[in-house]
Amino acid sequence: EVAYPGQYDPTLLFPIPRAQARGEIGVDAAALPFIGHDRWHAYELSWLDARGKPVVATATLTVPATSPHLIESKSLKLYLNSFNGGQRYDSADAVRAVIVADLSAAAGAPVDVAFGLPPFVEGADGAESIDGLDVDIDRYGPPDASLLSADAAAIVEETLHSALLKSNCPVTGQPDFAHLVIDYAPQDSIVESKSLKLFLGSFRNHAGFHEDCTVGIGRRLFDEMRPRWLRIGGYWYPRGGIPIDVFWQSGAPPEGLWLPDQGVAPYRGRG
Repeated sequence: EVAYPGQYDPTLLFPIPRAQARGEIGVDAAALPFIGHDRWHAYELSWLDARGKPVVATATLTVPATSPHLIESKSLKLYLNSFNGGQRYDSADAVRAVIVADLSAAAGAPVDVAFGLPPFVEGADGAESIDGLDVDIDRYGPPDASLLSADAAAIVEETLHSALLKSNCPVTGQPDFAHLVIDYAPQDSIVESKSLKLFLGSFRNHAGFHEDCTVGIGRRLFDEMRPRWLRIGGYWYPRGGIPIDVFWQSGAPPEGLWLPDQGVAPYRGRG
């Protein structure tokens, strides 16, 4: 068992020489009979921007077959998760430059890093994403419902979604990521979008199970707004090939309320 890092740490990377395994099958590293590369997909990458807002991304890492070293996979996961710590970065390019430099040093050859493949789900048609809202965030736990605020209701119904929720497993300490979709029918007030983003950010260092986090967010939103009805879907990214989807609603929906599909496709693995 290895403790998950609390801050950025490039020393977590563990290079493995290719020469021994290649020598066992008669491959001369100085005259490789093939060309190619190793390609890695990172699905759990997150950091804080210059204002403290969480950023989530995927990445494709390409290591040339001519590199003298591979990078041990568990050490790579621990290294990428070390970006979850409190260090802030001015831009995604700055993060990419750090990863490129660290992986290239470990592999002994230039490693290519590209963000954005595969893309994250965008949510249902008509849903409003809160992820791009311009706010400063400096509270990452424990979850703080006092960050929520409500405005006077001016719409009949609203759907919000976010891919920025991160918490930690209370058993293993591993990071967990989720895509949230929130549908509700207001009564007298609607949730202020920036306050919701601040509230979700306060889960970043919180240790909680998927169900507790999802249901807790739904209940706190309901308590703050007291809407006619509210539904939340928490679509948690798989660990060990097991995705968990958590749903909660405040009760039966009002008669005549249109309920769109939340727009998140079931997890299919690689089939």
